[in-house]
Amino acid sequence: MTKKQRWEDQKAALLLLMTDPNYSPMTEEELKQLLLIDDDSELCNALSSLIAEKKIRKNSSAAYERCEEKETFITDAFSDTKEKPGEPADGIARTDDAFEEALPEDMEESQTQTDRYLTGVFSSNIKGFGFVTVEGYDEDFFIPEKYTQMAFHKDTVRIEPLGTGGNGRDEAKVVEIIGHEYTDVVGTFEKSSSFGFVVPDDRHLTSDIFIASQNVNGAPDNAKVVCHISDYGSANKKPSGEITEVLGIKGDPGVDILSIVKENDIPSEFPERVLAEAKKVAGRGRVRKSEIRGREDLRDLLMVTIDGDDSKDLDDAVSLTMDGDDFILGVHIADVSNYVTEGSALDDEALNRSTSVYLPDRVIPMLPVELSNGICSLNEGEDRLAMSCMMRIDDTGAIKEHRIVESVIRSDHRMTYNDVNGILEEDDRKLIRKYNDVVPMFRQMEELAIILRGRRTFRGSLDFDFPETVVVLDENGNPKEIHPYYRGVAQRMIEDFMLAANETVAKHAFDHKLPFLYRTHGFPDPEKLGTLKSFIGGFGYSLSGDTNQIHPKELQKLLDRVSGSPEENLIQTLTLRSMQQARYTTDCSGHFGLAAGYYCHFTSPIRRYPDLFIHRILKLEIHGKLKKKKRAELAEKLPEIAERTSDLERRADGAERDAVKLKKVQYMMPHIGEEFTGKISGVTSWGLYVALPNSIEGMIPVRTMTDDFYEFSEETYELIGKSFNRHYTLGMPLRVKLVDANPTARTIDFELIDDFCGYRKTDKKHGFSSAPHKGRLSGQARKALKKISGGSARYDKGKNRKKNHRN
Repeated sequence: MTKKQRWEDQKAALLLLMTDPNYSPMTEEELKQLLLIDDDSELCNALSSLIAEKKIRKNSSAAYERCEEKETFITDAFSDTKEKPGEPADGIARTDDAFEEALPEDMEESQTQTDRYLTGVFSSNIKGFGFVTVEGYDEDFFIPEKYTQMAFHKDTVRIEPLGTGGNGRDEAKVVEIIGHEYTDVVGTFEKSSSFGFVVPDDRHLTSDIFIASQNVNGAPDNAKVVCHISDYGSANKKPSGEITEVLGIKGDPGVDILSIVKENDIPSEFPERVLAEAKKVAGRGRVRKSEIRGREDLRDLLMVTIDGDDSKDLDDAVSLTMDGDDFILGVHIADVSNYVTEGSALDDEALNRSTSVYLPDRVIPMLPVELSNGICSLNEGEDRLAMSCMMRIDDTGAIKEHRIVESVIRSDHRMTYNDVNGILEEDDRKLIRKYNDVVPMFRQMEELAIILRGRRTFRGSLDFDFPETVVVLDENGNPKEIHPYYRGVAQRMIEDFMLAANETVAKHAFDHKLPFLYRTHGFPDPEKLGTLKSFIGGFGYSLSGDTNQIHPKELQKLLDRVSGSPEENLIQTLTLRSMQQARYTTDCSGHFGLAAGYYCHFTSPIRRYPDLFIHRILKLEIHGKLKKKKRAELAEKLPEIAERTSDLERRADGAERDAVKLKKVQYMMPHIGEEFTGKISGVTSWGLYVALPNSIEGMIPVRTMTDDFYEFSEETYELIGKSFNRHYTLGMPLRVKLVDANPTARTIDFELIDDFCGYRKTDKKHGFSSAPHKGRLSGQARKALKKISGGSARYDKGKNRKKNHRN
């Protein structure tokens, strides 16, 4: 449900309540308690909207009641005699307007203020202004710098709308700061003789934090610190605070990543009671005989784990046998729920973290290493408890039957992606001899993976295949190599098997009506799809179907058609941007991107809490313990878990992105002044983003493109020169020079050197060289070009001008 739908539903519920004959006027707090509304701002905005629509009103007791059509008001306060409704003593029927005029001044002001103010969340900009997002409004309110009232980023604020500003968007001013999101700030301490300042790492926090001498707490100059805000300041006073933790000296190994961890409020240390419990349940790191009783014994089944070279938390193993023409695929997942029981200290901490966080120099695990790298890790040659999903798959990729069982397993080999790729892609004889007992199984696995992938592709599954980044660090934490992550046969094969297991378990849960956590991915945004549909028409492509209910196969067809074309990157990126984010939900609404009717996360309980929790549900079903009372308990608990784990997944993703971005900046710092060739990966009104082959991305600020005045076209995602009609669009190759790499801001700035279409950075006026131009130029621009280049420039239209400039 969208925010707007939820807001409209809330308004409808309020109206329905106030129409009830038994309803007595209630205050805002009473309504909040009655309707179980957690968010004050949502209720306030809904009430304000209903008042503005003259559907309800606020009476002298600050309670809300329904306004009837053509309602008249007669009270002893306005007449000394009792009259019939509509016939007051003075003979004038009092309408709503007349009644408002007769209200006491303070009551009128109270109602007017309620109508006038809105509540939302403030987002600050480094330049001083900000925006406020208000529930139920499609567009944010722009807050000029003079009206921010020193609000912090993510503060909950009350605003007064001011109408449409000069930039064409709604403006407002902050009239009250209701609550602060930030209570602690990570930054660099700059020490003076008797005081100091903390300069926040988060660029959204535009003010330094003053630290009085008694609140320095021994922090040295240039230290990375955590600062607790004690006073948020005012227009005439800086915020102030106290240093509560020193992370290390800026520039020391690991301090940069630790700062990102603290900035994102990610817990990095386990409480003592959690560590003690982990050691107790892990025991000696061996499975006890009593734990095996009642489980299916699969220790004689040939199986392997396949992971990265450095992985230590091995939570999945795979097996494959043949039964006639059928494949019997086993996906065996560590039974973490055997050790992390519901309500335990380990469970509470796992939910608090919800996911492991993978950073360039460290892993912050969801569970202590005694479990994640020990008793729960499916280590080679060791007995381990597992949840096994055994699937019978025919030669078309259809899963004919399945079993989900508690098992005990033993992995025969700890394989790496590199070794399996060496066997299957390179036919490496040395590796084949070393692993001769599992090579035939790998060949069958490769065949099955191709069948499963083909079946997903046939139904419309989308594969954008945008490369992830691998950062290789030296012993001091400095990046020595950055390159795209290689997705070979082995990586795709394991992905195909995990997808099959996740779909099978989700369908099982749905068919058996289990209270469950699904992984869902909704339909793309219809408005964004409409924009995409219009845009691709300019390239001769089309999308069939209603944008409100488009089938993923239509988008897959589009991606197939653009594959290998100059506009491939552009259209892939815009298609991805039209998508919603995947989330955890209790409703099985399907996964659009995978074109799957049923999907969940079953395969990674060591590093994801939803996987761990659904293992518990499956085990309750296996043992016949999913009774009515337990189902009701789960139905109440699961929505909160779904929301929390979805939110914390975003937090982890954000920290991982920030850390990789920082390492990319650090990698580029020694290369300032050097030239690189890349492709335009993003186009905005403020500049061009350029991606290099190693996945590093930087920006060419539009202010540095001085050969023309450039305007951003939202329809075509281009920067277009107003005088010379140069077009810069996604996917276009450019030669750039690195001019700045700022680790504090985590930004990389390029300067345009050559666009391979005629523009080349020179000292000449307008920056043109005499090279032939293959892009689109107006007649006026061609004359100017000839004049500037001494008449030697040529203009070649080419067979397809639109296509040529994107090559």
